[in-house]
Amino acid sequence: MRVSFEWGLTGGRVISRNADIVVVVDVLSFTTSVTVALDTGMVVLPYRWNDETAARYAQEKDAALALGRRAAGPGDFSLSPVTLRQGGTPGARVVLPSPNGSTIALTLAAGRARVVAASLRNAAAVAGWIAAQGDVAVAVVAGGEHWPDGSLRPAVEDLWGAAAVLRGLDLSEASPEALTAAAAEPGDLTATVSGRELIAGGFPEDVAIAAEIDSSSVVPLLTDGEFRKAAG
Repeated sequence: MRVSFEWGLTGGRVISRNADIVVVVDVLSFTTSVTVALDTGMVVLPYRWNDETAARYAQEKDAALALGRRAAGPGDFSLSPVTLRQGGTPGARVVLPSPNGSTIALTLAAGRARVVAASLRNAAAVAGWIAAQGDVAVAVVAGGEHWPDGSLRPAVEDLWGAAAVLRGLDLSEASPEALTAAAAEPGDLTATVSGRELIAGGFPEDVAIAAEIDSSSVVPLLTDGEFRKAAG
């Protein structure tokens, strides 16, 4: 199949084996944050975990480290796209830890495929960029969330983001999973489990930014461990 769809890191590993391009979708909030940062001209360095190694990595890469949402103070970056929109400047570098989207992107980038980040904000731009690449095999990976036991919890917002990308592609050689996912129409992010969690935690603006459908034209391409705007 030239276009495939799966969930999470395990599913992504399977469908990325024969892919030329992998699209990672983590709407609340990793890939949304990546698009917001790149909109301001920043460079994003994904990192798996926000632990003691993240600070060392950020120092080595001459980058600011995004903190946890609740740990971030005035002027700090976090996984909250609000902080990146307010404090981002052209050329600034930020390490953005995320156990879902960031981990999936970094892991799959170790293969042969090019990895791009997509959200509801830039789905049309990503689909258009892929179409311009010619005859390529595309794997779209919805990140999902995790249950307390570590197992995958499918997240409907990631399905909506994946669907928005898929509908912009040629699906004549798509897997049944991709065709089914493409039929999902976006709904109310504030009503999703993840959306409600963020709102209850005091971050309603994060959900509002994630809902800015096709407001961004950036295509974040992961090259040498850094998300930058793809050329063309």
